[in-house]
Amino acid sequence: MADPDFRVEQEVSALTASHIAPINVLVDSIRDRDGRGWAPYVAPLHGGIDAQVLSILRDPGPATQAGVGSGFLAVENDDPTAERQMVLFESAGIRPRQVLPWNAYPWYVNRAPSAAELEAGAEVIVELLELLPELRVILLQGRDAEAGWKRAARRLPAPIEERGVRVVATIHPGRQALFTPDCVERARRVAHQESAFAEVRELVRQGRG
Repeated sequence: MADPDFRVEQEVSALTASHIAPINVLVDSIRDRDGRGWAPYVAPLHGGIDAQVLSILRDPGPATQAGVGSGFLAVENDDPTAERQMVLFESAGIRPRQVLPWNAYPWYVNRAPSAAELEAGAEVIVELLELLPELRVILLQGRDAEAGWKRAARRLPAPIEERGVRVVATIHPGRQALFTPDCVERARRVAHQESAFAEVRELVRQGRG
């Protein structure tokens, strides 16, 4: 997204490409909902309504801000968390077009969301799920993502597993989650991440079968 030509390409198709337009129409509908403010679009390089994996983190980071960053949720954003995401997905053999990135709290706050904010985010996750007929896996990255999903799951009319969707949880991909002076513990955290992404890959493959 640091490449101006690439970013413009994403901007041009954000509301016109058939796979991503419904997702970004949802984003438009939640912007400033209840006075919560701005939320980033999802970049067209991702799967949109065709996504098999819904990847949920905590909240949009600074690199997603329009005018400051790209204005998009994307693994191509110019920041360490996005870079780590790209490495993990590529290593697992999962393409960006198979994934829809999202956040437990989709509005920009750049801090840990409160319990009430996670409830608001859970309401949007339920709306989002209605747009994802090909979904096979929900990947929760970090404790806030897990907490947000628990709230969303309580709002569903039936367990998500009845749709053939599995839930996989691991740590947040940001540097802070990986940081520890204990090299053994750091290796354990990295291994947990890599194992979770490998599990996602296998679940997607099983879903195709």
